[in-house]
Amino acid sequence: MASLESARELLREFPVADGHNDLPWALREQVRYDLDARDVAADQSAHLHTDIPRLRAGGVGAQYWSVYVRTDSPDPVAATLEQIDCVRQLLDRHPGDLRPALTAADMEAARGEGRIASLMGAEGGHSIANSLGTLRGLYGLGVRYLTLTHNDNVDWADSATDEPRAGGLTAFGREVVREMNRVGMLVDLSHVAATTMRDALDTSTAPVIFSHSSARAVCDHPRNIPDDVLERLPANGGVAMVTFVPKFVLQAAVDWTAAADENMRAHGFHHLDTTAEAMKVHRAFEERRPRPVATVATVADHLDHMREVAGVDHLGIGGDYDGTAFTPDGLDDVSGYPNLLAELLERGWSKADLAKLTWKNAVRVLGAAEDVARGLQATRPASNATIESLDALDG
Repeated sequence: MASLESARELLREFPVADGHNDLPWALREQVRYDLDARDVAADQSAHLHTDIPRLRAGGVGAQYWSVYVRTDSPDPVAATLEQIDCVRQLLDRHPGDLRPALTAADMEAARGEGRIASLMGAEGGHSIANSLGTLRGLYGLGVRYLTLTHNDNVDWADSATDEPRAGGLTAFGREVVREMNRVGMLVDLSHVAATTMRDALDTSTAPVIFSHSSARAVCDHPRNIPDDVLERLPANGGVAMVTFVPKFVLQAAVDWTAAADENMRAHGFHHLDTTAEAMKVHRAFEERRPRPVATVATVADHLDHMREVAGVDHLGIGGDYDGTAFTPDGLDDVSGYPNLLAELLERGWSKADLAKLTWKNAVRVLGAAEDVARGLQATRPASNATIESLDALDG
């Protein structure tokens, strides 16, 4: 297929800079960080979406490794540090393929060396435990974005998938955004409520990102981005990185998931219960009503829409591999990115457009955050504000 070979050729020059991969969490859950048991230098397709051979086959040139921990972790800061340590161990074990990256210049240096730039993003404000000092500590350890929430609210920001409590960002939440701008950490608005997205855009003086989110107008799921928010990205300079998770990109999968969850509750189980009895109920449901399957075209539909609303300068890719149980046909693992580019070429996207989507926009947004930070650090000291003081004043 000519378009597939053209996609691979483009990726050799402008590889994918992917916004979100949960390999560190998968390694924690599967083998408790025993990297010999899951040696990603070899094919791990029986266990993982991600390994070095498939990253190479997929044309990946930069990866934000998520250092996610659960919101109910008894000590989320310690667990986040363990995740950071996992990434460092991976870098130490595979220096010929993975290059540590902290800056946009590091990303370009890795591209020149033919190595995969490895950055980190913390997924959820619970990882800073309401502490701006901890936020700065994570930045010092190499974390270059913070997703303001995960699936649950934090004390200072509303999540997309929890009951509204703050109405967006609290006063302390706005201070978190300002301090992220000051240190040079990207504000990631995946997972947050639309009210939080708007408050963050009102507050941030640096470009924001969505590390793994798609378009709500195409698939009506609260994890996706409304058009009024996408419309604000050109003025902000930010980047929305389309995700591949079927239940976020395919409306039939959203509806199916809601019905499957309701079926679990009707049988007395929590919808996330994975015990043998619960899974028996779930499998019976799936036999009666097969799971809808997303495809490469499903994801391309989101990108077409996001391009129309936000413009090609504000798009990227955030697959969420190893953070989802299901993937679209043709995007089964990290080797699948060329299939998406081939689909977009067939739809009339130019090679210049695709170079922005895969590489240039992601590098630009990190460099812009660095530029803003340099200016702020020259005029403003570190903030030591507390949630108790600011949110008490906020009423």
